[in-house]
Amino acid sequence: MGTLLKDKVALVTGSGRGIGRGIALLLAEEGAKVVVNDLGGAVDGSGDSATPADEVVNEIKAAGGEAVANYDSVATMDGGENIVKTALDNFGKLDIVVAVAGILRDRMLFNMTEEEWDAVIAVHLKGTFTVAKAASIVFRQQRSGRIINFSSTSGLYGNSGQANYGAAKDGIAGFTRAVERDLGRYGVTVKSISQAADSRMTQTVPQSARDIRAASGITAQSAVAPLELNRAPEDVAPMVAWLASDEAKDVNGHVFHCQGGQISLMSNPTEERTLRKNGRWTVEEIDAMFAGTLGMDMANPAPPQTPCLLYTSPSPRDGLLSRMPSSA
Repeated sequence: MGTLLKDKVALVTGSGRGIGRGIALLLAEEGAKVVVNDLGGAVDGSGDSATPADEVVNEIKAAGGEAVANYDSVATMDGGENIVKTALDNFGKLDIVVAVAGILRDRMLFNMTEEEWDAVIAVHLKGTFTVAKAASIVFRQQRSGRIINFSSTSGLYGNSGQANYGAAKDGIAGFTRAVERDLGRYGVTVKSISQAADSRMTQTVPQSARDIRAASGITAQSAVAPLELNRAPEDVAPMVAWLASDEAKDVNGHVFHCQGGQISLMSNPTEERTLRKNGRWTVEEIDAMFAGTLGMDMANPAPPQTPCLLYTSPSPRDGLLSRMPSSA
């Protein structure tokens, strides 16, 4: 057992499987007492089961650590409060929040339903808020705490078929930058991880969707060099453990990308080029100036595609209909 997080209490949402599981196990290995939160549902958020959280708790205890399970949904205010209360009731305090819980409802925008949009926003974006809100009250009073949120390159760069997921994840990056300003004065730091790792969620993206994205030239940009990097979910955990420690007390409001053996510091949005004049620009002036200034070297990441004409052979029913007399 390590000592980096000795005497700390951590809660990790969505830690029954995948990335969250790897984080919970490593935090416990480094000495933290851990609340393992997981609703135990399917990738799309349906259903529930106590088994995933219980299994991780048993793993931690078998290795000599301390852990307790929680099965609340992060998508409600009551759920977020109950997750934090589980830490306080069982361990008497809370030092670290890691918000990993998430679901997928991938769909092209023109096919996406309101329910698919709302469900993903509720778990990712609202779910990050519900737990952070409840924890912030505790952290403010004790004047210390660590909050580590999870963004994604789908939010930072965009990815076809993930308008709901991308909006939530980019929102989490913005949430991180705002909340660090709310809580920094109280000794609380807030940061975000953008990860690339294989999990149940990535495995549900159908090959047909991958093929469409590739054929259309629409792919999520990579924050890493074009290397053959490992994508094991456990690879994200060491950076999270370090950010949760006292050693990272001055790291606040930043977004890091983790994949295999590579960790990247992501830049905040900055101005690339600026046009200035005294007074208001006219439409004609903008049209004349744009291409050689703001628009210089600007490329369309998703240019129009030539429609594919699909040929389908006539069915027997087509022939039958052609022989039927038309009605008057």
